[in-house]
Amino acid sequence: MTQSAQNRQEDFFHVSGMHCSNCERFLENEAAKISGVHYAEASYAADMVRLKYDPAQVTKDQINEVFTRTGYELKSDDSDNRREEDDKNTVARLIIGGLFTMMAMTYYILFLYPTYFGSSGFMDLNASEGYFALANIFVMASFVLFYTGYPILRGGYVSLKVRTPNMDLLVALAAAGAYTYSIGALLAGFTDVYFDVTMTLVMVVSVGNWYENKIKKRASSQLRELTREQVETARRIDDDKARMVPVGELDAGDRLLVRPGERIPIDGTIVDGRASIDESLISGESLPVIKSRGDRIIGGALVTDHALTIEVGPEAENTLDRLVHLIWDIQTSRPGAQKLADRLARFFVPAVLVLSGGTFLIGLLVGWTFTNALLTALTVLIVSCPCALGLATPLALAAGIREALKNQIVIKNASVFEEAPELDYIVFDKTGTLTTGEMRLIKADVNQEVLYRARAVEEYASHPVARAIAAGELPSNYKVDQVENHLRGIQARVNNDSTFVGEPEWVANFGFNYPEQWRKMATEAYQEGHIPVAVAWRSQIRGILIVGDRPRHEQKALLEQLKNTGKELVMLTGDSERATLPFKRDGLLQKIYSRVKPEEKEGYIAELKKNGKVAMIGDGSNDAPALARADIGIAFGPTALAADSADLVILDNDLSRVPMAFQIARLTNQRIKQNLGWAFLYNIIAIPLAAAGMINPLFAALAMASSSLLVVINSSRSMKF
Repeated sequence: MTQSAQNRQEDFFHVSGMHCSNCERFLENEAAKISGVHYAEASYAADMVRLKYDPAQVTKDQINEVFTRTGYELKSDDSDNRREEDDKNTVARLIIGGLFTMMAMTYYILFLYPTYFGSSGFMDLNASEGYFALANIFVMASFVLFYTGYPILRGGYVSLKVRTPNMDLLVALAAAGAYTYSIGALLAGFTDVYFDVTMTLVMVVSVGNWYENKIKKRASSQLRELTREQVETARRIDDDKARMVPVGELDAGDRLLVRPGERIPIDGTIVDGRASIDESLISGESLPVIKSRGDRIIGGALVTDHALTIEVGPEAENTLDRLVHLIWDIQTSRPGAQKLADRLARFFVPAVLVLSGGTFLIGLLVGWTFTNALLTALTVLIVSCPCALGLATPLALAAGIREALKNQIVIKNASVFEEAPELDYIVFDKTGTLTTGEMRLIKADVNQEVLYRARAVEEYASHPVARAIAAGELPSNYKVDQVENHLRGIQARVNNDSTFVGEPEWVANFGFNYPEQWRKMATEAYQEGHIPVAVAWRSQIRGILIVGDRPRHEQKALLEQLKNTGKELVMLTGDSERATLPFKRDGLLQKIYSRVKPEEKEGYIAELKKNGKVAMIGDGSNDAPALARADIGIAFGPTALAADSADLVILDNDLSRVPMAFQIARLTNQRIKQNLGWAFLYNIIAIPLAAAGMINPLFAALAMASSSLLVVINSSRSMKF
């Protein structure tokens, strides 16, 4: 939950009663009528609605009252108990409706179906016992239609309210049509009643909807969990006293007290205390990490043991809130394939209604009986329900997002699902991406005197190479003065000896003897992409220290895997050509550009895009322009969530997640296309057969349900990597 300076509060509500995509527009339209609600966006895939409203004008209870009158219920939380209660109500509808359907079908099997084949059955339906049986069937069919089928009837009503006819309207018309015809036949003294069509249709669709909702809730569980854990208040320290304030009122620099067992309300830095932090909800890291003064800390993480005082970060942001919004944006987005399906569905339902009516009239004109013409028209309605079409993308997207989150991947832009399978180039930053980004002393084949003098001098330098050398033990008997920093090194007096530490050539220029063994070591270091540092005093270079940015342990396997896919691999780095030598020797990168400034990387990406689709992988900071220019921008680490330029974020900083992200996107894209292809193929085949009278209503109901079930099963399949 967030609150702006304009007193607009934003909340994510869980919605009970959503069962089709038209519910999104209906809820948004109803919310727009409420005074004080400024913005509403609903998501059928997540069973949630996002509202921005003025709490001074309208309360949560008042908003919920409006939605309750239309058959929905808003919940600020989505506890397991309440979700189980909703599931129990749905299952109760199915069980009771199923029992009545089985009882009614027993009557049909014993008394009605035999008459269809010229037999008299077990009872004379013209006798009083027969009418009693038909009356029982009527009562049971009424119960199934109006109790078990209530969500379907309401869905049809909602579709009319938003002027977007949907599958619920078709099912409702077909079920109610068969029911109404049967009542008329019963009152007229006929025994040709079709309550079985009504009950079968309602039960098949209801069971399908129930199973679909189970899959949908499982797929959207991550978003539900995150919104449930959002922090609304914080304990701010004012004048040495802690008081609770809304998170929306926090500013950069505020100090907050977080007690054990509480979630950190906002991103910041620890200024007092040391505690074990559980970040599993945000980063997926299963083990708590110890953090203390000076460490950055992310909003949404859980403090497990000791109290902390944290200072709100400069942008007063919350990583958990950011993650909630990212997942919401992707689940409510519409890839290109679904946009096409949405446009077709808008015209599809009215076309089916016209086709059904036309079939009825043409049937009468060509000599069909009224009953046959009506049943054929009803069959057209039943078989053409575009349920599979509506489910094709939302369920596949929800499953893809869930699979990505399980693997520490946040997909921020729906275009990833369409662009990833079409990539031609994958461009890497070097430092912090293919390497760890941390300078370390990786070789020190020198005596302790050389190492200690280097550490003593480098403590006065701020270069990353200097920090790598200075990190370590240093005896207290080394006294340093007269320090002079230079571009390529540093000099100082150490225990009265003039000591130089820096690039070997720079040190040698001061007249120091440069032995061959140290020259050879420096040359080998350059060839490996490392940095040699010479240490000299008393006219002699006494040793060479090797500092380097270590390659990630997984980078070679990653490059080999990506190269085998046929994509061209490129490196853009600001480092010198020497630093790229190890990568050139491996031969895994087809192109390597060195000494590229951050602002120049965007131009290289733009040039590559002229020849194909490009993915850029960087650390989310100085690579931002290049990430934004690429077709897919990939950033690393939890803090990279703030990188608006990235389309995809690897939360745990693991480079091996990249091919997995591409594979998830590819598989999700395949499933969307498979679902849409099946949905269109089914309708192309089934509707003409139904219009020709070659399919009866019962078969049509089963075929329609099977079509939807295939889409649900295909979307919910586990992804094999």
